[in-house]
Amino acid sequence: MSAPRDPVYLDHNATTPLLPEVVDAMLPYLREHFGNPSSAHVYGRRAREAVDRARAQVAALLGAAPEELFFVAHGTEANNLAIRGVAAALPEKRHVLTSVIEHPATTEPCRELEKHGTRVTWLPVDGDGRIRVDEAVAALRSDTALVTLMHANNETGVLQPISEVALEARARGVLVHTDAAQSVGKLPVSVDGLGVDLLTVVGHKFGAPKGVGALYVRRGTPLRPVLLGAGHERGLRPGTENVASIVGLGAACEVALRTVEGEETRMRRLRGELWTRLRARIPGLVLNGHLEERLPNTLNVRFPGVSGSALLAAAPEVAASTGSACHAGEESASSIITAMGVAPGEALGSVRLSLGRTTTLGDVMTAAEALIGAWRRLSPPR
Repeated sequence: MSAPRDPVYLDHNATTPLLPEVVDAMLPYLREHFGNPSSAHVYGRRAREAVDRARAQVAALLGAAPEELFFVAHGTEANNLAIRGVAAALPEKRHVLTSVIEHPATTEPCRELEKHGTRVTWLPVDGDGRIRVDEAVAALRSDTALVTLMHANNETGVLQPISEVALEARARGVLVHTDAAQSVGKLPVSVDGLGVDLLTVVGHKFGAPKGVGALYVRRGTPLRPVLLGAGHERGLRPGTENVASIVGLGAACEVALRTVEGEETRMRRLRGELWTRLRARIPGLVLNGHLEERLPNTLNVRFPGVSGSALLAAAPEVAASTGSACHAGEESASSIITAMGVAPGEALGSVRLSLGRTTTLGDVMTAAEALIGAWRRLSPPR
C-alpha cells in the first residue's frame, strides 16, 4: 500500500523549501569548515571568507555595497534593529510613521516606543490594501525620526508605494525603513530604486534556511545596536555569526539574482491560472487586495458563506493558510483584511494561497479542484 501523497504546498509566504544550491553551499560549513569567523588562524579565516562572500552576494541582489549589509538571526531582529536602533540614535526625534497592516515584527517595536513617549502615527489603508501617499506625506513632522513600511504584505501580497513615500520623506530629512521580507527573491528589489535607508531581508522566504536574515543600512545612517556584546558585524550586531546559514543566504541571493525575473513571470502565470479556475466555479469569490500591485505568487481570496479555516480543513489536499486567529474556540478575522474595510464575518472566509519555485501547473490544477470541492460541500444550498 503506497503512502499518502503530501498535500500541494501553497504556503510559500510562510516559509520555503531550501533550494538545492543552498544545501550544496551550506554542507561544507556544517561538515568541515567549523571555524569561528573572529579567529585569526586558518579555520577562522575560511569562515570569515565565506561570510564576506555571502555579504557580497546579498549586496549584489539589492544593488548595495557589501559593507552596508549586516547579518542577523531573522526578520524580527532586523526590524527591531532598524526601528529601535534609529530611535536610540535620534533621541531628539520622537515621532515614527508606520501603517496598520504591518507584521508584528514592526508593530511591537513601535508599540514599545509608544510606551516610552514616542508618538507613532498608524496610517490606514484603502480598499485595495495600500496606504495613500498624500496621507503619509501629510503625517510627516519636523520631529519624525523614521518611516517604517513593509514592501509587500505577508497576507495579501499587496505592494506599498515605498519609493513615492521615501522620496518625500528623505527630502525632509526623515529616514525610511522597509520590511522586504516577502518581496526579496520574488521581485527585483533595489535599495536605490526604493530609495530607502534601511531594508530587511529574511532568508527562509526565498529558499535559504530559517534563522538567518540581513539588514541593509545605507552609509551614514545613524543607528545604535539593540543587543550588547562583542564587536561582531562591525559592532552593530554582536554574536558569533551563523556561518553555514549565512552561506545559505548568500547562495539563495545568487540564485535569485540570476532567476528572479523568469520566476516572477512564471508565478504570475500560475497564479492567474489558479484565480481563473476558482473564480469560474465559485460564485461570489472575491480577491483581497490590489489586482496588479501585489506579489506575483500571492492570491488571497474570500470564499463566500464559509470560514477559511473550515475550508482548508475540508481540503486536506492543500496546505495553505488563513489570516484569522483562533483563541478558545473563537475564530477572529484577520486585522489585515478588516483594515481594508471588509466586514469581519466576510473576512473570515479569506484564504492565502502563495506559490513558489516548486509549484507546478499540476499543483495549481489539483489545488483548485480540492478547494472548489470543499467549498461546495461546506456552502449552504442556494
